[in-house]
Amino acid sequence: MTRITCRVTGFAVLFGLLSAAGASAQNGAALYREHCSGCHDRGVDRAPARDALQTMSAERILTALENGAMLSMGSRMSTADRRALAQFLSGKPLSARDLTMMPPQQAMCPASPGSGAFANPLASASWNGWGANTNNTRFQDGAGLTAAQVPRLKVKWAFGFPGDLDANAQPSIVGGRVFVGSSGGNVYSLDAATGCIRWFFQAKSSVRGAVTVGRIQQNAGPVEAAFFGDLAGNVYAVDAGTGTLIWTVKADAHPLARIVGSVVLHGGRLYVPVASAEETAGAPASYECCRFRGSVTALDSVTGRQVWKTFTIDEARPTTKNAAGTQLWGPSGAGVWSSPAIDVRRNVLYATTGDNYSAPASSMSDAFVAMDLDTGRIVWAKQMTAGDAWNTACRLADTTNCPDMKAPDFDFASPPILVTLANGKRALVAGQKSGMVHAIDPDDQGKILWQARVGVGTTLGGVQWGSASDGVNAYVALSDIVRLFIPNSLGSNVDPKAGGGLFAFNLQTGERAWYTPPAPCGTRPRCSPAQSAAVTAIPGVVFSGSVDGHLRGYSTATGAVLWDFDSVGPYKTVNEVPARGGSFDGPGPAVAGGMLFVNSGYARAGGMPGNVLLALSVDGQ
Repeated sequence: MTRITCRVTGFAVLFGLLSAAGASAQNGAALYREHCSGCHDRGVDRAPARDALQTMSAERILTALENGAMLSMGSRMSTADRRALAQFLSGKPLSARDLTMMPPQQAMCPASPGSGAFANPLASASWNGWGANTNNTRFQDGAGLTAAQVPRLKVKWAFGFPGDLDANAQPSIVGGRVFVGSSGGNVYSLDAATGCIRWFFQAKSSVRGAVTVGRIQQNAGPVEAAFFGDLAGNVYAVDAGTGTLIWTVKADAHPLARIVGSVVLHGGRLYVPVASAEETAGAPASYECCRFRGSVTALDSVTGRQVWKTFTIDEARPTTKNAAGTQLWGPSGAGVWSSPAIDVRRNVLYATTGDNYSAPASSMSDAFVAMDLDTGRIVWAKQMTAGDAWNTACRLADTTNCPDMKAPDFDFASPPILVTLANGKRALVAGQKSGMVHAIDPDDQGKILWQARVGVGTTLGGVQWGSASDGVNAYVALSDIVRLFIPNSLGSNVDPKAGGGLFAFNLQTGERAWYTPPAPCGTRPRCSPAQSAAVTAIPGVVFSGSVDGHLRGYSTATGAVLWDFDSVGPYKTVNEVPARGGSFDGPGPAVAGGMLFVNSGYARAGGMPGNVLLALSVDGQ
C-alpha cells in the first residue's frame, strides 16, 4: 500500500512543480511513488492531477521541499533524496541558478526621477489589502467604474507569473501601482496603467495574501511600507517605493506555520493571522499529531517587534497513543486562515477560526473570536460547529490518526465582515464551509442575528474564500465543489454539474433577496460551476469568479448577469512570460481607478491551471 505523506491543501508551490518525466529516474521515481503519488495521482483534497502539472525547474522544487510548501515531507528525506526527487519531477538537472524568476530588462519600468517614491499614495484611488478596508466588506464605493460601463470591460494588459500553475494571491492597488504576490514567492510592484515592473522582491516561500501598504517612521523620515506574509510563516515589511527590505520576522515557531490570510495594518500595528499545514502533515500513523495552535500576532509596524500574540486554543498535551504506538497530542488546530476585521468603535479585532486537528475538540474551533486590540485578550468567542476534530487521515485509506470519522471539517476560510445595519445595529457576517452564512451581534457577545443555508457543505464546499457587502445586502458565492474518481484509474476530476450559485441576503433580516444559479459547464474539460473565489462588489455590480474560468458581473438589484468574461486561454504578457488563464479560486477582483485586476489560474481541486494577472478597463483603454 502506498504510504501517503504528502501535504495537500493550499500547497501552491509544489503544485506548480510536478511533471511525469524524470532524470534521476530510479531513485526519484521510487520517492515519488512512496511520498507523493497517493495524493497527486488520486486527487486528494486540492491536489491537482498530474496532467495539470507541467514545467518547473528543479531548483524551484528543491526550494519547496527545503523551505516552502512541502517542508514537512522534505524534512523526512535526506539531502540526496530531496535532490533526486526534485530532478525526477522536473525532468531537468539542478543548475546553479533558476533564471526563470528573473524578468527581462524590457519588462521593467523606465527609470525616471523620483520613480521609486510615492506622493501621498493613499490619497488616490486604492484597494489596499484583502477587503479594500479593515471592515473586510470587499465593497469599492469609489471604483471609477459604473454598472453601465462594466459590460465594456476588456483586457488592457496581462502579466505572467513565471513557471507557476496557480495565480491565487489577492492584488492590491495603491498609488497607481499593483502589488501582488505569487506561488513562486516573488512579490511584484507593477505600474497599474501599463503592467511594467517597478520592483520585485523574492520572499522565502509562496505569498497568497494581499499586500497592505501604510506609512511608518524611519530615521530618514516617513516611508511607505508594503507588508505581507508567506507560506513559511514569515512576515515582511519592504519599502513600497523601492522593494528594499525593512524587516522580516517569523510569526510562529511551529515548523508548519503559514500565513494564508492577509495581514492588517491599524494604529501602528500589523495584525497577522496564523494557520498551518499540520492538518495534512498529521495524517501518517507515524506522526505525533498534533501540536500547532492558531493565533493572531500583533507586530510593531516600524520594527517588527512582537507586541502580543494570542493563541486560539490551549497548548497541546500528550493524550493517548494510536494503534501504531505513536504518541498523540491535543488540542490542536483552530488556525486563522483569513484576514481579521478591525472594530474601531470597540477597539476590538475579529477573526474566524478553523477546525481542530486532533482530540480533544475545543470550544474555539470553527468560531468567531473577538480580541482586544491593545492586549490581545479574548473578549468573547462564538462557536458555530462543535466537535470538529479532523485531519486528512480521515479521508485516506489509513485512518489511524483520524480523531473523529464523523467530524465534518467545517473551517471558516472566509473572513468576518463588519457592517452597520439599516436600524443602526451592527453585525459580523461570514460564510462557513458548512454551507451556512452567519450574522452575529458584535456588541452582544456574538449573539446570533440570523443564519441562512446556501449549500450542503463539504471539506471543499460551502462558502470558501469570502463574501462581500454594500451595506444593503451580503453577497455570497457557493462552492460545494465535488470530485469524481475516474473508473479504473487513480485519477479524479471535478463534477461538471455540482456546485456554484450566487446569493444576496438582506443584511438586517437575513431574507434572501435573490439567487442566481450557476452557468452550465458544457464540454469544457476540468470544468466545475463551483464559485469558490472571494466576491467583490461595486455600486450596482457584484463580481464572482468560477472554477469554470469565467468572471461574471451580476446586478446587485436582481442578480441578472450583466457581464461574462471567459479568462481561459493564452495571453501575450507585458513581461514576456508564457501565461494562460484558468479557474478562479481564492482571491477575487480588486477594483480602483476605473480598472479591475484579477488573477486567473487554480490547478488544485480539479481546476484549470493558469498563471496570469489580468488588468481590465473600459474598452481596454
